[in-house]
Amino acid sequence: MTELTSTLILGGGDKDKSHVASENTYILRPIFQQRFRPSTVKECIHTILKEELATAQYEPSEMPALTKYLSESIKNKLKEMGFDRYKMVVQVVIGEQRGEGVNMAARCFWDADTDNYTHDVFMNDSLFCVVAAFGCFYY
Repeated sequence: MTELTSTLILGGGDKDKSHVASENTYILRPIFQQRFRPSTVKECIHTILKEELATAQYEPSEMPALTKYLSESIKNKLKEMGFDRYKMVVQVVIGEQRGEGVNMAARCFWDADTDNYTHDVFMNDSLFCVVAAFGCFYY
């Protein structure tokens, strides 16, 4: 897909209307500085999890709202980091800390040159939280 940006300039009357369209960018790969970097994203996720969950206690009725809040917070923070033309997908799982094991898996069909992901795990005495963030370049 290509990106086409257009701007409509309105003047005083109908005769002054003009349509200015820029050329297609035909960008097929992200600019080097704007690539999805898993290490940078993981640091961001870890910081948010530490701030929000350091003193949190597992309460089953509150966990759906907390997972939604965390996923939105992380997604918004990633958008602010300047990954232009990336679609961000953030998955958050919170469970009660009982000493049991958990396995998670994900499968995606993507471009290995442009797309990437990272994950982070946070644990305290009451709960565990696993976050997976996927960055998929939008052509």
